[in-house]
Amino acid sequence: MRAVIVAAAVAFIISLFGTPIAIRVFTALKAGQPIRTVGPATHQGKKGTPTMGGVVFIFATVIAYAAGHVALTTLPERQIAQESPTMTALVLLGLFVFCGVVGFLDDFLKVRRRNSDGLSAKGKLLGQLIVGGAFAVVALYVPSTNGETVASESISFIRDISWLDVGKVGSVLVFVFVIMSMSNGVNLTDGLDGLATGASILVLGAYSLIGFWQYRHWCGDSDYARVNDYCYQVRDPLEIAMIAAAAAAACVGFLWWNTSPARIFMGDAGALGLGGLIGGLAVATRTTLLSVIIGGLFVIITMSVVIQIISFKTTGKRVFRMSPLQHHFELAGWSEVNIVVRFWIVAGICVAIGLGLFYSDFLATMG
Repeated sequence: MRAVIVAAAVAFIISLFGTPIAIRVFTALKAGQPIRTVGPATHQGKKGTPTMGGVVFIFATVIAYAAGHVALTTLPERQIAQESPTMTALVLLGLFVFCGVVGFLDDFLKVRRRNSDGLSAKGKLLGQLIVGGAFAVVALYVPSTNGETVASESISFIRDISWLDVGKVGSVLVFVFVIMSMSNGVNLTDGLDGLATGASILVLGAYSLIGFWQYRHWCGDSDYARVNDYCYQVRDPLEIAMIAAAAAAACVGFLWWNTSPARIFMGDAGALGLGGLIGGLAVATRTTLLSVIIGGLFVIITMSVVIQIISFKTTGKRVFRMSPLQHHFELAGWSEVNIVVRFWIVAGICVAIGLGLFYSDFLATMG
C-alpha cells in the first residue's frame, strides 16, 4: 500500500504544479485549440485555450511509477512483486505513452494548420492499431518467470472465462479492439471542460482498487495461495494498482486547471493516452467485459455517435441534435457545468455497479 500511496502523491504534486508551467509554455508556443465552427456557439469563446495538456499527466504518471517502485524496495522481500520494472508496467505505461503520441501528432497538426483537421480518421486508427498490436504481442507472448503473461488467451469478465478461450491470435485481436475502443471512447467524451478528466479519475480509481484487491488475494503470493482455494490469476497486480492510482492522481492535479472554465485542454494526446491505459488495465486485471460497465459513460457516449451515424445513413434523420451525446444536451439548453456534473454522476454509478459486481463475485466464491 505504501508504494501505491507514494506513486499517487508524486503524480498529484507533479501534475498540480506542472500544469501551470505547461499552460505558459503552450500559450507562448501559440498551441491554442482550434474550435470547429459546427457546434454549440459557446465553444467559440474557448478559442486559443492551449491544448496538448495530456502530456503533463502522462509524464507525471511515468515519474510517479518510478517513485513508487523505489518505495517498493523498502518493503519486506515477500511483498515485492519484482525489483525491476515489470512487463506489466511496460505494457501499461507503453500504451499510455504511445497512444498519447498518436494523439499528440493529431493535436500538433491541428495547431500547425490552425484548424480542427489533424490526422485523418484512417491515420489515427492506423496509429492506434500499430500501438495496440505491438503491445498485444508483448502482453500475450512474453511470459514472466512463472509463466504468467500480462494478458490471457481467454476473454474475461471478472476473471477469465474458461470456455471463451480464443487462443493467442484471437486474444491479440481482442486486445487491439479493447485498446482502440476505449481510447476512442475517452476521446469522444473529451468535449467539455473537465468531463473526460473527471470520468477517467473515477475509472482509474476503480482499477486501482481492483488491482490492490487482486494483490491481496493473489495466486502469486505463495503464503496466501497455500491456505486459500480462491485467488486471482493475474500478473503483477501491485504494479497495476500503482499505475492506476498514479494516473488517477495525476488527472486530479490536472483537473484543478482543466475544470470549467478550462485553462488548458488535455487534447487527443491526453484522451487517447487515457483510453489506451484504461483498456490495458481492463486486459491486465482480467476484467475485459466488466470494463464495459466500469467505463459505462465512455460506452454510452460512443454508442450515441454510432446510433447517430447509422440513423442518418439509413433514414436521413438524426436521433440527437448533435453527437457525441454531451453536445445534444448543450443544444437542448443545459449549461456546460450541469452536463459535466451529471455525466460524472453517471460515470460514478457505472463504476459503483462494476465494483459491486467484482466484489460480489469474490464473496460468492469465498462463501
